[in-house]
Amino acid sequence: MAQDYLIFRPDDVDLARSPLRHGIDEATYVLGAFNPGFARLPNGNLVLMVRVAEALREPVAGDCAQAIRWTPEGYVLDAHALAGVDMGDPRQFALKDRNPRLLGLTSLSWLLPVELSADAREIVAVHYDKAIAPSASYLEYGVEDARITRIDGIWWMTVCGVSAERHCTAMYCSANGLDYELLGVVLDHQNKDMILFEGKVGGKFMALTRPLGEVYFAYPDDSPWLGGPSINLAQSPDGLHWKPLDAPGLRARKGSTSNQRIGGGSQPVLTEDGWMLIYHGVEKKDAVGIYRSFWALLDKDDPTKILRQEDNDPVLEADPALTAAIAHQMYLPTPVVFTTGLVDAGDHYILASGEADLACRITHIAKERFA
Repeated sequence: MAQDYLIFRPDDVDLARSPLRHGIDEATYVLGAFNPGFARLPNGNLVLMVRVAEALREPVAGDCAQAIRWTPEGYVLDAHALAGVDMGDPRQFALKDRNPRLLGLTSLSWLLPVELSADAREIVAVHYDKAIAPSASYLEYGVEDARITRIDGIWWMTVCGVSAERHCTAMYCSANGLDYELLGVVLDHQNKDMILFEGKVGGKFMALTRPLGEVYFAYPDDSPWLGGPSINLAQSPDGLHWKPLDAPGLRARKGSTSNQRIGGGSQPVLTEDGWMLIYHGVEKKDAVGIYRSFWALLDKDDPTKILRQEDNDPVLEADPALTAAIAHQMYLPTPVVFTTGLVDAGDHYILASGEADLACRITHIAKERFA
């Protein structure tokens, strides 16, 4: 039986039930159904919180590029003059001659809960009635890349909120893993890939974060580290108010093939040896880069102590064989796998990933792989 397969694809989404039908009459398609949050439900089944990136069939109307935006009255289309934008990236366009860069998206993302069997091999239900769509101005251009962690019987879900106001992390919570309440912004502009640990440390919530910026400073030549985006740590008394820790977290290392930048992937889970997590590393190539999944082990009492960082032997790499049947829908020039969740399945872990920013991938990996 296959241990690595696609479970949910763009054509599995019924756009007749999309939240964008509230305001947008223009034809749309699913650019990608990918990067799912992943958790176990009270009934033993699993849930994928799939990011559905829904794009206009005709993104250009006359002499303008169009972008979808949420408003309290419904979804609308904004027009940007073609002469003033660069449309070289299929996922976004950039306004010319602006510093810092100003971007527009060619799609708007919403979240679709897909319930799987306990072994993640079958789709049990697709819960369109529980879809999560933009509902606040800081989410006006989309809700992206959910990460779910269960702590003390509550499912905490972080998302990346996209808007002209800010590029932020917002928090949702649920008492059953399917019905979520929006709690608001918890990390401000361009702090992405926030993932809560699956358990508290010293009585406090702990999370991975990944703040971005336009300026980074160089390490000394004899340092093992490279500057740039890294995985930081933060703690909270209540899951809503977060203080970054003073000590650095995981950083890109010289000698690794994927050191252009790194960021969080799965929720850290507690093992006998410490907190184990999957994270992504990016190798520079073309505009997007090559994304791979790696793993690390953090001290159980002090997660700032990195016990292992395995950044040269990937846990996962993109697999063209998995997407061969939907290759006509691919739009990225480089291989991408982006792990976004992990659940314990006894003698092995089940990993959920986005494959090629296109579909949801499930991988069964023996726990011995992380010894």
